[in-house]
Amino acid sequence: MDLRSLIRSLTPSFLLEFWRKQKKKQTRSLLEEQRLAGADLTFYKIVQTLTAIGIEQGDTVLVHASLSKMGFVEGGPKKIVDALIQVVGETGNILMPTSPNGLLQLDYIRKLKVFDVLQSPSKLGALTEYFRTLPGVKRSAHPTEPVCALGPDAAYLTEGHFGELTPYTSKSPFYRVAEKGGKILYLGVTLANAGTSLHLLEDAVNFKYPVYYDEVFEVKIIREDGTNRLVKTKVHNPEYSKKRRCDELIPRFLDKNVCKEFQFGKAHSYIFDARKMLEQMIIDYEQAGITMYTPKGEA
Repeated sequence: MDLRSLIRSLTPSFLLEFWRKQKKKQTRSLLEEQRLAGADLTFYKIVQTLTAIGIEQGDTVLVHASLSKMGFVEGGPKKIVDALIQVVGETGNILMPTSPNGLLQLDYIRKLKVFDVLQSPSKLGALTEYFRTLPGVKRSAHPTEPVCALGPDAAYLTEGHFGELTPYTSKSPFYRVAEKGGKILYLGVTLANAGTSLHLLEDAVNFKYPVYYDEVFEVKIIREDGTNRLVKTKVHNPEYSKKRRCDELIPRFLDKNVCKEFQFGKAHSYIFDARKMLEQMIIDYEQAGITMYTPKGEA
C-alpha cells in the first residue's frame, strides 16, 4: 500500500470528512483563479481531445473523472457531457459510476437504510451527479456501485446489475462495457482512486484472495418504478483493501497496449480498451499471479 492509502486507512472518518471539506474550499478558490485567467477546456477543445485519443461514433465509453483536476472548464459538467454525446453520436453510449458511497464499503453498508435508484445522489463528484439527473439516463440498481448510462444500449448496460451479490459480475455494467469492446476514460484520476474495472478479475476467475468481507448484507432498494425490494450484497474487506497497489499495474497496461496516456486540460489522463484490460488481467493472473494486490506477481 502507498503512503497516502496507509494514512487514509488509519485516519478517523470525521477527520477525513473535515479534510475533504477543506480541500474543496481550496479547489474552488484555485478554479476561480483559473477562470479569471481563461478556460483550460472549451467545448471545442474537449471534442478535439476526445477525437484525437480515438473516441468514435458508436463507441461505448465508461468515464471516471475529477472535474477539479482539469482546470477551469468553460460551461462545467454540461459541456463535458455535451462533448461526449457529440463524439459518440446517436449510436454510442456513455456511462459513469454514480456510487452514493463516500466511505469504505463496509462503513457505508452498515449505515445504509435504503438505496433509492432515482433519488440517492452520487458521491463521485459534480460531473457524475449532473449526468445522473439528465433525461434519458438509466441507473443500475446495485446499492454499492450503481452506474448510470445514456444511449441506445443504456437499458442493457444497467439492467443486469440488480440482485447481483457483488457489483462486478458478468451482468454488471463494468463487464458489459468490456463485452461490447468499449473504452474507459480516466480523466484526472488513476486506478488507485477509480479502479472499479480492476475488480472484474475477482469475479471472472476463481480468485484466491479473501477480498470480500465474510458477512452478506441485506439492503432495501427503491427501484425506478417505485417498488421496494430487498437484495443481498457483499462488500470489500477493508483489511484486504489496504493491500491494493493499483497504480503499479499501469506500466504493464501501457506496455501491453491496453491503455494510452494523454492530457485533458490540466489533468493527466488515460484511455483503456476495456476488453483488452479484462483479458490482460486474466492472462496475468493465471500465468504470473499478477493482481492489484500483487502487481509484481506472486512471490
